[in-house]
Amino acid sequence: MMMKRLTLLSKAATALAMCSLLHAEEGKPNIILIMADDIGIECFGSYGGEAYKTPNIDQLAKEGIRFSHAYAQPLCTPTRLEIMTGQDNHRNWKYFGILRPESKTFGHMMQERGYETCMVGKWQLQSYDPPEFPNAAQRRGTGMHPSGAGFDEYLTYHSAHTEDKGSRYADPTYEKNGVVHKEIKGAYGEDHSVEYLLDFLKRHKDKATFSYFPMALPHWPMNPTPISEDWKDPAKRLLEDTKYFPDMVEYMDILVGKIVDGVEQLGIRDNTIIIFYSDNGTDGRIVTQYQGEAIQGGKNQTIQSGIRVPLIINCPKKIAPKVVDDLIESSDFLPTLADLSGEPLNPGWYTDGVSFAPVIEGKTNPQARDSAFFWYDPRPGWDKEKFSRSVFSLDHKYKLFRDGRFYHIEGLGLKEEQLDTNALSAEAKQAHTKLKGVIEAMMQSPISPEAQIEVDSFGNLVK
Repeated sequence: MMMKRLTLLSKAATALAMCSLLHAEEGKPNIILIMADDIGIECFGSYGGEAYKTPNIDQLAKEGIRFSHAYAQPLCTPTRLEIMTGQDNHRNWKYFGILRPESKTFGHMMQERGYETCMVGKWQLQSYDPPEFPNAAQRRGTGMHPSGAGFDEYLTYHSAHTEDKGSRYADPTYEKNGVVHKEIKGAYGEDHSVEYLLDFLKRHKDKATFSYFPMALPHWPMNPTPISEDWKDPAKRLLEDTKYFPDMVEYMDILVGKIVDGVEQLGIRDNTIIIFYSDNGTDGRIVTQYQGEAIQGGKNQTIQSGIRVPLIINCPKKIAPKVVDDLIESSDFLPTLADLSGEPLNPGWYTDGVSFAPVIEGKTNPQARDSAFFWYDPRPGWDKEKFSRSVFSLDHKYKLFRDGRFYHIEGLGLKEEQLDTNALSAEAKQAHTKLKGVIEAMMQSPISPEAQIEVDSFGNLVK
């Protein structure tokens, strides 16, 4: 019932999108979806961050929509599955680093709508476990390659086996439209991604384009960037140290600025929607000043600093600046993209997502979420032995885990306060009942076979 209701709501939003200014003169808008890797809201000036230089992204926020309550899963593959398929993880989970080859992605969807599609950046959804990892043989190479994911063109880091991926930064290895380029000396991987993206837009500037850029930055390894002093010495370009993190954040911002400038120079800025998001919170080795407090990165964890991420949407001619506190989760992107394209979501698409297109249209969203749901279990997979399954839901004020833990989250920045469920206020009791109902409703069928059992990091059944 929940799934059917959400699909119907997405169709209702489509009717609003069809008459929008976004489709008034130029036809379908171009869409560029940028997803940074491992960075939470505390790192951006527009969200109250005090540590890093992010002027280009902050300008997008100033001139566009900044969502204050956007969420992602705590790790990259869970978020990538959700954002690309529009389904929560318990619907389609298999293994870490694997996207089921039979899945339908937003790439397929946008192709169906007549868009030219391109993906550049980090993939990591076809093969992940190294060959010596226990039970790896049953998982290696079982996922989806970018060539089968609905993208007409691609330039991707890490589309092959883990041991073959090479560097994502200095002297990068990448695959471009079926051809592997190994260890490009003197180059920087993210530069190649942006250059190819802009070339794709140039070659198709008279057509509607959908570009997906899951960045490598600022994910570990923390290496020098082209703006780092150590970059001047080629022997130091692959050094690993957290001291390079500020440069990585700044270079990420520089690349976003290059995309904006490139779109401007192509003369398509007025009809191009730029979306900036992140796949999870910041690396735990990083401590950042945020709104007067020191915030430790929460990547891997279900705490606010692990799941609260930036979401900025910009198209100056058509989107009015504002800050929006609607709840957003990763599954919401697919139905939103459908609505922005101006065509109804095909009834065959099964989604947990709720479109936030009406907000982009300048309207109040009649279907805005009053809760978000999370099923998080990145096992099995290499280096995932420290994790266990977490199922929870939250709203603006409270968060409830299926195991009974209950937290107050409103007004605490990126912190949380655990509550005694035997001493709740009337408001908290009502929220507890609501969020428990969300979990029960969302845990109904369909559920993937792998999500119906619990396994350890190696894929062995947990007793």
